[in-house]
Amino acid sequence: MGDSSTHQVLIAGSIAAFTVDLLVYPLDTIKTRIQSRDYQDVYASQKPNSAIKGTLGVQPPKPALFRGLYQGIGSVIFATLPAAGVFFYTYESSKSFLSTTLPTSIPIPFTHSLASAGAELASCLVLTPAEVIKQNAQMLRRSSSGPNSQSKSTSLEALHMLRHASGGVWRRLFWGYTALAARNLPFTALQFPLFEGVRTRIWAIRDRDRDRDRDRKKGRVPIENDNRSEQSRSLVETGLVTGLSAAVSGSLAAFVTTPTDVVKTRMMLAAGGERKKQKQPESSSSGEKVLEKGQGRQQHKSKSKSGASGFQVAQEIFRERGIRGLFRGGALRTTWAAFGSGLYLGSYEVAKVWLKKE
Repeated sequence: MGDSSTHQVLIAGSIAAFTVDLLVYPLDTIKTRIQSRDYQDVYASQKPNSAIKGTLGVQPPKPALFRGLYQGIGSVIFATLPAAGVFFYTYESSKSFLSTTLPTSIPIPFTHSLASAGAELASCLVLTPAEVIKQNAQMLRRSSSGPNSQSKSTSLEALHMLRHASGGVWRRLFWGYTALAARNLPFTALQFPLFEGVRTRIWAIRDRDRDRDRDRKKGRVPIENDNRSEQSRSLVETGLVTGLSAAVSGSLAAFVTTPTDVVKTRMMLAAGGERKKQKQPESSSSGEKVLEKGQGRQQHKSKSKSGASGFQVAQEIFRERGIRGLFRGGALRTTWAAFGSGLYLGSYEVAKVWLKKE
């Protein structure tokens, strides 16, 4: 790609990432808490007879689940912008390169899968430290008393916690890279071929109908595949078609890869959990964070499992909760992915087209 195309992709990817992070982040926080070890102890209601439990097999949440939904957002914005730029630049470059170098007999979806896999591995290097900080920040529970109880950044608190964990801060920050890649690789490998296929099909139908209507009005014979409509697509139409295609592909890929997401969440929370359990007061005038009983158990449990591999973590979850444990948060993740992917790729494509026209 040329310099101008590179800048357009990087800027468009950053705009898309920033937009989605702000709007979808609360759903991600809730999902993290539901998938954590402490959901039953800290966030789930202990009512013995619950209509929700009888219907869905899970305890309904406490109000604490919905507090501090933007905890850790700072680290994500800081890292997601460059990570998104790296992803889209690598994806577009790889797709162009592979399309011209691979034999024509290779299916196009396979080319898209290879391009998205390489892009995901590159972006995960940038994103992993922020993901570790973010998910540990999302689990922090603070005192509601004290004049400065909400003034300190939860991202900085989580980073401070990781600095005092055994193994060194850098090792902890990249703890879970393999789990993140193991979740994102199959997700993107499924999503992007589906996305490209659905989008191509929708545009083919839209362009064919529009060209036929235009030719009928002018009394001309319809011409197939003349690419006239591609030049007349509006930004709104581009966003809607791309967003719908991304929502469909993203929701399907998200549901299938939910088990890897649960394992990734557990491993990243374990990165910040291996430290000495210390008693802390229930409240303090300085506004420092307060660790409640559930979070203390989180650290205690994580200590014995902090060195576990992804496969061992998956086995543990299966022993604890069965197949439902591996799909915990699946419905929320599917909804989050449909909305997030549609907004993410839709805003990316709109930004890219707009920048190209400017």
